Amino acid sequence: MNARSRSNGKNASAMKMLGAQVAAFRRAAGHTQKSLAEVVILDEETIGSIERGRRPLKPDLAAVLDQVLDTKGALSVGLKNLPEVDRFPLWAEQYLDHEREAIALSSFENQVVPGLLQTDPYARAVFRTSVPAFHSDEVETKTAARIERQGILQRKVPPTVSFVIWEPVLRFPLGGQKVYIDQMKHLRESCELPGLTIQFLPLDRTAHAGISGPFYLLETPDHQQLAYSESQQGSHWISDPDRVSIMSSKYAMLRSQALTPEDSRDLLDRLLGEQ
Repeated sequence: MNARSRSNGKNASAMKMLGAQVAAFRRAAGHTQKSLAEVVILDEETIGSIERGRRPLKPDLAAVLDQVLDTKGALSVGLKNLPEVDRFPLWAEQYLDHEREAIALSSFENQVVPGLLQTDPYARAVFRTSVPAFHSDEVETKTAARIERQGILQRKVPPTVSFVIWEPVLRFPLGGQKVYIDQMKHLRESCELPGLTIQFLPLDRTAHAGISGPFYLLETPDHQQLAYSESQQGSHWISDPDRVSIMSSKYAMLRSQALTPEDSRDLLDRLLGEQ
């Protein structure tokens, strides 16, 4: 485990510990998550996310909770001594650690443009769609972190990267027309990067291998094959060789079902020509 991995793990553990303290103080004060949310004018899910360590506790909210729960400033002090808040959810950290050093990456996306190909305004628009909503500071922090990730594409020896994207993603003007057009232009420019391939899965297919949703594959420097999948119900890190093999087979099938890289570039050119 590298130093960054250890730091991220400590940050995540500290967030969970602080969240557990919020829960303990809440119960001691006789509040449910719902009743506390009503008092501090938040939704119940936000309180639950903070208590589980999945959402950072902000200084202004810590001060309010200290007053409401009569904690004598304990939460504000704890927050002040917390390591830098994680920019990624706990369940994504392991994937991102491997992504930074991967020699090969593959991604199927059917909702939005893959994070490694997003422009700054597009990434910001993605995070602004979150329910419950992120605080504006969180949106900016997460956007900056996502753009920083893209540095792996500019490494001296970049990974071999393949993306398969479902065509409706290209027709969804997320963030408004200007954000959408700039994102499409960035995709077109990305098609020319060495070692990077973009293919679009056409809308007129009657069946394809990605029905279950987006997923990611990577190969580590020691040639270990790993996979990662996302859904609204949670995300899954997959290292079992048999399961990774199934995901790899799915991806190979998706590439055969998608447009060729050349036809994919032509599709982007047509879409941009229509704007």
